[in-house]
Amino acid sequence: MLWKGRRQSDNVEDRRGVSGRQVAVGGGLGAIALAVIVLLLGGNPQEVMQNLQTAPAAGQEQAQALTQEEKELGEFVGVILADTEDVWNQIFRQQGETYREPKLVLFSNTTDSACGFAQSASGPFYCSGDEKVYIDLGFFQEMQQRLGARGDFAWAYVIAHEVGHHVQNLLGVLPQANERMQRASREEANRTLVRLELQADFLAGVWAHHAQRLKGLLEQGDIEEGLNAASAVGDDRIMKQQQGTVVPDAFTHGTSEQRVRWFSKGLQTGDIRQGDTFALPYDEL
Repeated sequence: MLWKGRRQSDNVEDRRGVSGRQVAVGGGLGAIALAVIVLLLGGNPQEVMQNLQTAPAAGQEQAQALTQEEKELGEFVGVILADTEDVWNQIFRQQGETYREPKLVLFSNTTDSACGFAQSASGPFYCSGDEKVYIDLGFFQEMQQRLGARGDFAWAYVIAHEVGHHVQNLLGVLPQANERMQRASREEANRTLVRLELQADFLAGVWAHHAQRLKGLLEQGDIEEGLNAASAVGDDRIMKQQQGTVVPDAFTHGTSEQRVRWFSKGLQTGDIRQGDTFALPYDEL
């Protein structure tokens, strides 16, 4: 991606360099088991956060210097967030609406959020309670090493996907879905989550479409990186990798094929009107 030297967002809240609080996880789950379960959710653990019982341990926070690589990665995130702001400000303005820009929190290990204690194992997520995206950038390394999703555009896809949840929140889609899930069975709630996640993939594609039109940021191979990232975080692929079997009723984000298809649709059309995943029968997503 052609990102260096471009505007960085003022909405990045960098909490790296300050050690997070340690947390004790209730319910008898070990750290490894927790990490696997959250990974199966694919990076938007807002529902999981509500179910985790955590408590801060006593201790003092200590400042730690960032490496040059960490600084550069932070700059990359700032540029991509700025690109999402430019795109969504324009789209909302064209519809006669105002886009309220989200904050993006960079953290290491753990941090506070309005949705509970954020942990590295949770992966990137959006919290509607404070309208912030939370990312421990160590997740990008996990994408490469454990999921085989490599390249800077794969990272940009993750950021754009989480910002897509913010767009859903502003459009009223996310609050309505949350209300529906509170009344639904476990299976139906999972299906609602799948619809939300596939729509966020679509919105990430819409962002990429307009970012390329406005800024020409894509290089050869970038699209393939994004498609590979979408495929890598499919529920079926992760379940197969982690437990050897696939349980469709437990899907929360959609299959690899679905995630690639909806991201591709947004990328090709750039039209948010074509991304209503709630209008289709579930088996046609």
